[in-house]
Amino acid sequence: MGVTGVRLWARPAPVTLSPAAGPGRAMKVLLLVGLGALFFAYYWDDNFDPASLQGARVLLTGASVGVGEELAYHYARLGSHLVLTAHTEALLQKVVGNCRKLGAPKVFYIAADMASPEVPERVVQFALDKLGGLDYLVLNHLGAAPAGTRARSAQATRWLMQVNFLSYVQLTSLALPSLTDSKGSLVVVSSLLGRVPTSFSSPYSAAKFALDSFFGSLRRELDVQDVNVAITMCVLGLRDRASAAEGVRGVTRAKAAPGPKAALAVVRGSVTRASSVFYPWRFHLLCLLRGWMPQPRAWFIRQELNITTPAAA
Repeated sequence: MGVTGVRLWARPAPVTLSPAAGPGRAMKVLLLVGLGALFFAYYWDDNFDPASLQGARVLLTGASVGVGEELAYHYARLGSHLVLTAHTEALLQKVVGNCRKLGAPKVFYIAADMASPEVPERVVQFALDKLGGLDYLVLNHLGAAPAGTRARSAQATRWLMQVNFLSYVQLTSLALPSLTDSKGSLVVVSSLLGRVPTSFSSPYSAAKFALDSFFGSLRRELDVQDVNVAITMCVLGLRDRASAAEGVRGVTRAKAAPGPKAALAVVRGSVTRASSVFYPWRFHLLCLLRGWMPQPRAWFIRQELNITTPAAA
């Protein structure tokens, strides 16, 4: 008898776990399936269109070094109009020059210290005057406790809250009318410490948790009011900049995230109007694990710290 057809697909036999496999193997299989689903959902559901940034009006804070500097270069390559701000004017001038070489059609800068409560209004008004409106507000600046203050003192906490939280609120409030008109995006570059608290970072972590709560609530308010402004919260690791690294030197074993790659993840999230961005991606898993283990044991925390338990007497 001749062959009349070729069977190209056959239904696989169902996979079963024998009783001998035990619950441990079943849990491993479920965990692997869950991790795989998380990975594919995060990396494959992507409608990133770089051309949408051509001519976009972007106000970027903390733009002089690290992730902020790399963000400026990404937006410049993609043809966005930029207003850059940071504390140090000389560093800003260097970034502005590089952005022009990369093809940004318009680049302006304003040196500003976000520790001063009157500065955010001046920065937003400068951007509106230069660009005629905003499509993106990218909040990226940060500050460590000023020299001469104890890390957990009320003075240091007050300073950190102004720089790392209150100035974000001020900038958002001032820019929101323009973003509402343009149906724009708010991009908040935060930290894993805004989702998972750790040792020796009390005031800084408090400011980052405040950011997560404030912008999470604001997102719901905008949804209820049918305001088409996206809010993207970006959860990054240790920032790739000298001040961040110095602040944890000798305390943590964690390494700084590469600036260009972290910045690209932020840009992609801003364009796709994602609600959250995690870089590295495993931080998403860490945030989920915190819900299962809200009070990790001390031995687990020490794995990321350069501390040891006292020797037994």
